[in-house]
Amino acid sequence: MKLFRPSRVVLALLCVMYFLTYIDRVNVSTAAAGFGKEFHFSNTQIGTVFSAFGFSYLLFQVIGGWVSDRFGVRRTLIASGLVWAVATILTGFAGGFWSLIVARVLLGFGEGATFPAATAAMARWISKEKRGFAQGITHSSARIGNAVAPGVVVMLMTTYGWRASFYATGAFSLLWVIVWSLTFTEHPKDHPRITPEELRLLPAPVARASGLPWGRLFMRMLPVTIVYFCYGWTLWLFLSWIPQYFLHSFSLDLKKSALFASSVFLSGVVGDTLGGVVTDRILVATGSLKKARSVMVSVCMLLTLLAMLPMLFSHDLTVSVVCLSAGFFFAEMTIGPMWAIPMDVASEYAGTASGMMNTGSALAAIVSPILGGWLIDVTGNWELPFVGSMVLMALGVVLAFRMQPEARFSLR
Repeated sequence: MKLFRPSRVVLALLCVMYFLTYIDRVNVSTAAAGFGKEFHFSNTQIGTVFSAFGFSYLLFQVIGGWVSDRFGVRRTLIASGLVWAVATILTGFAGGFWSLIVARVLLGFGEGATFPAATAAMARWISKEKRGFAQGITHSSARIGNAVAPGVVVMLMTTYGWRASFYATGAFSLLWVIVWSLTFTEHPKDHPRITPEELRLLPAPVARASGLPWGRLFMRMLPVTIVYFCYGWTLWLFLSWIPQYFLHSFSLDLKKSALFASSVFLSGVVGDTLGGVVTDRILVATGSLKKARSVMVSVCMLLTLLAMLPMLFSHDLTVSVVCLSAGFFFAEMTIGPMWAIPMDVASEYAGTASGMMNTGSALAAIVSPILGGWLIDVTGNWELPFVGSMVLMALGVVLAFRMQPEARFSLR
């Protein structure tokens, strides 16, 4: 059956992985209402717990991308999955500030290689004309994880306590590792159920050079990394503080704040999927990677900025929900084109190139939650952190044209 083609099964497994990794990294945002009270944390301390993930996540982006290119996606994701699953379970055993920090750092190590490795898999298993869709649908699965996490965590917290949410999600991650190890093959030609017809639709194997010019690839990806930092700032501010924003800024109860947070994250699901479809259609219609990637990213960042502006002039629940949902929708529309760029530029080293790009988001994951918590503690203003997002989105609008996805990286 066409529905169960190996390439579609691989994409489905990657979607599940993105879903689980994001639940495992953002469940702490909702659980903070439980452990923050139990351990008597300030907002700055909570923000530090959020950001601890980003330090190891940043460190392992390029390393993890290189590992997946060098040793294979299958083994990389098995090892990564085991680490992030165990780290999630250990979070539930935390006894205070430092044990939470250690668990979050370990989680960052486990998840650091996942997206670069997944991109390397897509470079082999997804045709060029569908790369935007593949990146969009996998990241939309991640946003479903964002949307589901608040409700699931609240349900488990109110019934079994905040620790139970980490035990449950960690167990599901271990189950994914088992299925992945039994299903995935490194190269499409080695899959026992691949057909000659399907194999012809996939990218031809590319012979890699013996050595990778790290410096030149880094400089080639640097503009892409900076633009992704601008996006990542908004992403991690949202993932870390949106549940707490509705809980405290509008004095809602835990269930209502989780509902509003989920509605914001669900808009990202639509944005991710639509962004992937649109970038592919632009590419097919125009044949221009510049229009399909750079121009689209620039336009979406501008719309993100404009969508969030009304929050500066009105402290109203309805206005905030609409502005944050629209802002997150347009921000997530950049994901499909952004993650397609490493495959466009250097498909044979897509893991390493995408790891370099994702260091931008990982750096934002460190700085954005801490600075956001500090601003809230100092000013008591829950809208102020979003001003930084608007400024960086304005910067991204301009810098997106420096990414040059049409200029393929040469190994010589």
